[in-house]
Amino acid sequence: MSRTNTTFGLLQATAVIAILAILLWSIGLPSFRLAEAANVTSLSDTLSDSAPSVGSDHTITFVTPTGIANGSTVTVDFSDGPFATSTVDFTDIDVIDDITPLNVAADCSGTEEIGAAFSGTTLTLTFCTGDGGAISALGTTTIKIGLNATGGNAQLTNPTAGSYTIDVTAGASDSGTTRVAIVAPVVVTASVDTTFTFGVAGVVGGGTVNQEAITGTSTATTIPFGTLTAGSATTSAQELTVSTNASYGFVVTVQVDKQLTSSTGADIDGFDNGAYTTTPIAWAVPSQNINNENTWGHWGLTSDDASLTGGLTNPFDVGVGGQLFVSASTTPVEVFRNDGPADGSTQNIGKAKVGYKVEISALQEAGNDYTATLTYVATPVF
Repeated sequence: MSRTNTTFGLLQATAVIAILAILLWSIGLPSFRLAEAANVTSLSDTLSDSAPSVGSDHTITFVTPTGIANGSTVTVDFSDGPFATSTVDFTDIDVIDDITPLNVAADCSGTEEIGAAFSGTTLTLTFCTGDGGAISALGTTTIKIGLNATGGNAQLTNPTAGSYTIDVTAGASDSGTTRVAIVAPVVVTASVDTTFTFGVAGVVGGGTVNQEAITGTSTATTIPFGTLTAGSATTSAQELTVSTNASYGFVVTVQVDKQLTSSTGADIDGFDNGAYTTTPIAWAVPSQNINNENTWGHWGLTSDDASLTGGLTNPFDVGVGGQLFVSASTTPVEVFRNDGPADGSTQNIGKAKVGYKVEISALQEAGNDYTATLTYVATPVF
């Protein structure tokens, strides 16, 4: 009997509830449900520099399940640490709705879509009422703070090394927390030994040097012009090679201890006619003025290195017409250079030829022991 009465009571209660529900529905009263907060998704904060106590840009990105209605706010809390806001203001902040930038100002007194301001370590972004700014449900919001913002000139300053939370509240119901790590920078060091190898090699006759025919054969230590014939020039060459890892390459110069001189004191003067030319010019035969022994014979040099500078462009006319010469000189003459590392084999970078040309007239004094000593100086540049 008791069980039957209980069942009847429950049925009566259920019927009453059903009748009330139908009655409320029939007269059009609104129904209600509890609002539930949602977590923002894909929340991240990317720092431009994670070192302690330095300025850093922040790029904060998140997706709001509910969206951000016009008139709502977004807050970003940097109090953990804390991150120092310094002089960061609205000019250092960009807000992007998916791919569309929103106008940002200090407040909502104008027509801008976002008012942005820090209060202590909390940034508040106000979607200005009536100015159109809003984020749709499941929309992506990107906040840039620092030099990465359009026109930005100030950054947040990182705290000391550690792991810190950054809290985001978006609109009336969405929120989330992300975390960033501030770590001491890693210093990577290494050393590379300097290498520098300079070589001089002989060149056999038959080829060319800077488009000048090579008529004689040299070795690494000798340039034997042989017996000279009046009115007939002769040219020999040597090949220079450099291998180096010097940051700014190298320079090679050559100089002589004296002009070609015999034991009797006679000499074959520097090109041209004893003028000791330093600006490359085309070869000319000695003018053989009987009253000027400087004009009875002369010798000079050329180079096929296209990298030479010395204030001139291709000073020996390499690749243009070639065959330009200067005098051999007791002052160093630049004949080979490169402005970076060299491999010892590539023309104009690690390899070049220097040519030496001599020509006499019938007035040149006799002698079987004309000599001069060449000295190359190769200098790496760091």
